[in-house]
Formats: sequence, structure tokens, C-alpha cells
Amino acid sequence: MIEKLPVWLVRAFSRPRLSRYVVAAQGDPQTAVRLYWWNITACAALYGPLHCLELALRNALHDRLSEAYNRADWWETAPLDHHARRLVAEARRKCERRGTVPTSDAVIAELSFGFWVSLLSRGYDRSLWVPTLHRAFPLLDEPRRQLHDGLSSLVLMRNRIMHHEPVHHRDLAADHAKIYRMLGYLSPELAVEAKARDRFPEVLADRAASLAGTRPTRF
Repeated sequence: MIEKLPVWLVRAFSRPRLSRYVVAAQGDPQTAVRLYWWNITACAALYGPLHCLELALRNALHDRLSEAYNRADWWETAPLDHHARRLVAEARRKCERRGTVPTSDAVIAELSFGFWVSLLSRGYDRSLWVPTLHRAFPLLDEPRRQLHDGLSSLVLMRNRIMHHEPVHHRDLAADHAKIYRMLGYLSPELAVEAKARDRFPEVLADRAASLAGTRPTRF
């Protein structure tokens, strides 16, 4: 019951947010609080692998497109759709509002994970994927559609993490494996290095103990 949670906790995190954890904990307030802390811990542990994937994808696609169009600001001539052009324009405006010169490097840093994944969608199959972007994935062993679907699901998870939303209900083991599968298509060397530093498997293995209160969570 939400009424049994500490007042300071409800005030800090809000009743609507915590209510979802109470429901997930089948009404047990202590388990709900532990689940909340474990969710934060899981999100923190997933940040590193997602960081590696997002940057590797961004830079691989940017490099291939810069080569194909022989210019770092390839979006000026690439056949982007209206939505993508709007996102590029917004990225430029963000730079300008901060007083930053909207160089190519500055613009690509403002473009979201979702933007880069959208360039792998069916709408760009003939214009970008076939002539250019497939080269960004030297070890790809699945169709473009499956690549796009897998990355799209990780964009949704990434956004939930960055907006402090629950992810505990997801198949996080599958999500974690998917991150490394996608990263391996881009850079197997980076996948190895990231995995060597990755503490998420331990966090996932500790979930039951954390919810039982026998192992404290740590961010």
C-alpha cells in the first residue's frame, strides 16, 4: 500500500511513480521500495553498454555518410526525409542557443540515438542502406529489418532509462545480450572492452537478494 511508504519517499519521488512499484510488488511496500532502488541500480549498470553502442553507431554511420557524400555535413545533400531534416535543424538551433558554432561535430553530437537508428529504416533501404550504410556493420549476419527492429527496441529502453522510468519488468537479460550483439556488428573490439567493464550481469544476478532485503543495492 502506498500509504505505508515513508512520507519523505513519496514526497521525493511522487505517488504516481511509486504506485507502479507497489503494484509490481503485489502490494508489499518494503519490496516496492527495494524494487525501486534495484531499478535505479539496473539502469545505472546498463548506461555504460548503451553509451558504447550509441556512440559507436553514431560515428560509424557518420563516417560512412561523410565518405559517400564527400563532406562532413552530409545531411545537406543526403536524401533525408522531412522528419530527419527537422531533427538536424533542431540540432543546429540547440548549438546556436548555447553560443556554439554548429560545426558538423557539434551537430552530430546533438542528434539522438533515435535519429541514427531511423537512418536504418525501410524508407532508406535503397537510398542509404544499400549504397552506403551496410558498410558500417562489417560483421552483420541478419537482415537490415531485424537490425533496425533490434536497435529500435534499445532506443525505447535507453529513453526509459534516461527519463528515470521502470525497466525492471523487461527481459533485461535479453536486452543486455542485444546490446552486445548490435555492438559486435559495429566493433567487436569495443564489445570485448565494454563487456570486461560491465557489472550488469552481477546486478541482474543479485535481483532476488536485493528484493528480499538480504543484499543492499548500490548505484
